[in-house]
Amino acid sequence: MPDTPLQGVSEVGSSAAGGEGLLDGLADDAGLSDDLGGGVEAESELRRVEVNAAQHGSRLDRALVDLVPEFSRSYLQQLLSQGLVALNGQQATKAAARVKAGDTLTVEMRPTLQSQAFRPEALPIDVVYEDAHLLVVNKPAGLVVHPAPGNWGGTLLNGLLARDAKAQLVPRAGIVHRLDKDTSGLMVVARDRTTMDALVRMIAARTVHRQYLAIAHRPWTGVPNRAVQAPIGRDPRNRLRMAVVNLDTHAGKPARTDIRWLAGNDLGCWVECTLHTGRTHQIRVHMASLGHPLVADALYGGAPAAGLQRQALHAYRLSFTHPVSGQALEFRAPLPDDMRRALAEWGLGYNPS
Repeated sequence: MPDTPLQGVSEVGSSAAGGEGLLDGLADDAGLSDDLGGGVEAESELRRVEVNAAQHGSRLDRALVDLVPEFSRSYLQQLLSQGLVALNGQQATKAAARVKAGDTLTVEMRPTLQSQAFRPEALPIDVVYEDAHLLVVNKPAGLVVHPAPGNWGGTLLNGLLARDAKAQLVPRAGIVHRLDKDTSGLMVVARDRTTMDALVRMIAARTVHRQYLAIAHRPWTGVPNRAVQAPIGRDPRNRLRMAVVNLDTHAGKPARTDIRWLAGNDLGCWVECTLHTGRTHQIRVHMASLGHPLVADALYGGAPAAGLQRQALHAYRLSFTHPVSGQALEFRAPLPDDMRRALAEWGLGYNPS
């Protein structure tokens, strides 16, 4: 059901700067594939190591892991595949090649894009609340929250590191939950480790309340309020997607979204979604499972419409008790212009409570 209004309500102003998932989804896809940087030869380090008796007869890739243990197997395999490993002075590319005691391995250690991802970048950040312990920011659509393959820079995390020196002392610059790249709206960010740990506990205990506004395809039918309780896991047919799954046969986690119909017509519907859990793509998956994919959400069956080219989802309300002061806080972010225009084109009203 919708949350009860709290004290200290703040209306968030718009800004020119301007997945909903929890901490457990931050690094879902943060593997090391395609992470070797180009044009960084000047920063490379040459490491020479000698194969000892313990590695005699081992595969080259396994010997590398033993001899250069501070780096991951994945990273060393990438160096090998790119010709950056020499065996007795000759370029080696075959992981299965056997090594002998006394052999010399020369490894060109190049920095990775991942290793350089956590660096400050001056970016516009719409900060709607700030104190000594936390920030609340209004993320625009198109901004990636956390570095990952394909987006090692230009993320909210990079902007936070540039904005505040304290962010470098906190894991993930204080990010405790995330929004998908094309979802807009409110996020809370910790400014110190104690506050971060408290917010993580609050999110797990479901005492950080988040509500979203969404525009979806197809007319709404049936009761205006629905509580969707359907487990979510990786789609077994498409690993890039999430899906409602049967926990008896597939890995997944319980998920609950309360959906309230606000307006609708033959073109589609305008709804408010309240999260009770924070699974990856939760609202997008649950709405699609009801036969109402979000407008422009191609991954889950939506199509561009009413001028929208990104999924029509906005985190408009965030409320919680301040983990240090105990003050009840509530923030609301105005609907972005692209969603306002879409509502007007479809003749749907803007009337969240």
